[in-house]
Amino acid sequence: MITVNGKEAPISPAPAHTTVLDFLRERGLTGTKEGCAEGECGACSVLVARPGVDKPTDWVAVNACLVPVAALDGQEVVTSEGLATPGEPGTPDALHPVQREMAARGGSQCGYCTPGFVCSMAAEYYRPDRCPHPTSGTETETEADSGTGTGTGTDSGTGTGTGTGTGTGTDSEHGPNGFDLHALSGNLCRCTGYRPIRDAAFAVGAPTEDDPLAQRREQAPPAPVATAYVQDDSVFLRRSSLAETLRLLRERPDAVVVAGSTDWGVEVNIRSRRAGCVVAVDRLPELRELRVESDVIEIGAALTLTEIERRLDGRVPLLAELFPQFASRLIRNGATLGGNLGTGSPIGDSPPALLALDASVVLADADGEREVPLSDYFTGYRQSVRRPGELIRAVRVPLPLAPVAAFHKIAKRRFDDISSVAVAFALDVEDGIVRTARIGLGGVAAAPIRALATEAALEGRPWTAETVEAVAPVLRDEGTPMDDHRASAAYRSAMLGQSLLKLYARTTEAVSS
Repeated sequence: MITVNGKEAPISPAPAHTTVLDFLRERGLTGTKEGCAEGECGACSVLVARPGVDKPTDWVAVNACLVPVAALDGQEVVTSEGLATPGEPGTPDALHPVQREMAARGGSQCGYCTPGFVCSMAAEYYRPDRCPHPTSGTETETEADSGTGTGTGTDSGTGTGTGTGTGTGTDSEHGPNGFDLHALSGNLCRCTGYRPIRDAAFAVGAPTEDDPLAQRREQAPPAPVATAYVQDDSVFLRRSSLAETLRLLRERPDAVVVAGSTDWGVEVNIRSRRAGCVVAVDRLPELRELRVESDVIEIGAALTLTEIERRLDGRVPLLAELFPQFASRLIRNGATLGGNLGTGSPIGDSPPALLALDASVVLADADGEREVPLSDYFTGYRQSVRRPGELIRAVRVPLPLAPVAAFHKIAKRRFDDISSVAVAFALDVEDGIVRTARIGLGGVAAAPIRALATEAALEGRPWTAETVEAVAPVLRDEGTPMDDHRASAAYRSAMLGQSLLKLYARTTEAVSS
């Protein structure tokens, strides 16, 4: 059973692989659209009630095209239709403040993407630390009325990302009302109507005291329920504890393990893959802990990247640089470190950063746990030392952190794109000498790797322009880059060398300023 717009709806008889998108549309809720079926356009965005960071419940926007509907058994979903306030019989519904601003400011052109934009905007509208003080109900007038502004998406070769999704400062990506445009980074407008959409986002005020969705944040979200959804020859299973899940995986080593389904959902939609058994681990409490101790930070493998970003709140600067560049907010609301490492993709964004942080993974099975350095975890293309029946329970980052850190992602777009090259640096520079260097690379080999030769060439040498210019060619020769549709091998190699020069330039600028 799933609650949609306040009404319970049975999941059966939908096939076990049915997405939330298809389930909703079959029930007549056609505001939820399919644009890409792989989580890149946001036309399918819906709101889900999830455990909050600042309040008991957060309204979180997710891609309905990727999430199996069985994964939301017992959960609450709100679609674009459910945002409006029902009118009296014979009268139209009253528009939600986000919908009203989108209409008033011309944010809808062909209209296909509008419901998805509205849901993503609504999630940001209800973010507790965006507007901490309720208003009287009238929407605030802002500088968005001047008609100036830029779109939410631009093509730019490289970037280091900005913002963590908190605060109320005004810049090109944060409105005077605290609205963070990163919330819309996963929504595409094919009519390129970004300026009026931005104007609408920057014009919304705070939720009123009688707003039912704002009030819902003060209550706990639905608790995860054990699920055994069987349809035809497929089964979707969710156990209540890690121990039960590990016993299940021993019995069903063929099972596909999912958390946010941001990777598996693409396999189902684009490659028509089907699994006889899918096991969900995203709500296991043992995989959702975050502990900060004197010598280590332990991050649960099933925490979403958004949850990690907000809970760490900049405590790990390298991860703070990574998160805004990782896909989009919609994807980060479901994606996990466990999933990103578990798939073993050579172009995943988190492995280079975690390699630079000297992280390790905690692997668990029915017999116990073991800790493996991430530098020893990957063994080949989408291969690792993880055994059948093992799960990644947590990621451990040792403390203290290296003071010089950066994440460089080279891609064709600033946001919501796949890396051509990813480089993460963590250097300990003391008295002008590089004491230790850790450099993680993605997109230049069959698996994420450490730049071992470059690390050795840097350590013990002065952190100067001469050293950097001498070592940049070493970094340029790391890995075995290949030609593909994203970049040539020569370009990838050139970007490796350039990234070290960029890091040095940035650190010296910081010192001089």
